[in-house]
Amino acid sequence: MAKYLLLKHYRGAPAPINDVPMDQWSQDEISAHIKYMNDFADKLRGTGEFVDERALAQEGTWVRYDGEGRPPVTDGPFAETKDLIAGWMIIDTDSYERALELAAELSAAPGKDGKPIHEWLEIRPFYGHAPTITE
Repeated sequence: MAKYLLLKHYRGAPAPINDVPMDQWSQDEISAHIKYMNDFADKLRGTGEFVDERALAQEGTWVRYDGEGRPPVTDGPFAETKDLIAGWMIIDTDSYERALELAAELSAAPGKDGKPIHEWLEIRPFYGHAPTITE
């Protein structure tokens, strides 16, 4: 089995078909979307393909090392960035094709007016182990 990270973006990906931001959805539409996501995760728990998932807040901070004895350098919060991650799910599947199938199903979560969003999801495979550098 191979693990894949499915990334949901607030923005930065191509626009989904039902491209209405969640802050313009009714509470019932938000509840239906979350129920779809939970039901999808439960289905994958049943097949043994679910590993983990989390929704992420829009706020965040970039940080980097700035030298010995110096405090970290930060550049945040960065809500203006074009690539905010809304959340993620880790799946463990028998094949890349199965990962594509599951991501496509997840992209059909309902949005505004109960219509499928058809959002783009990013699929990133995990390395089986850290890459080795040879000299």
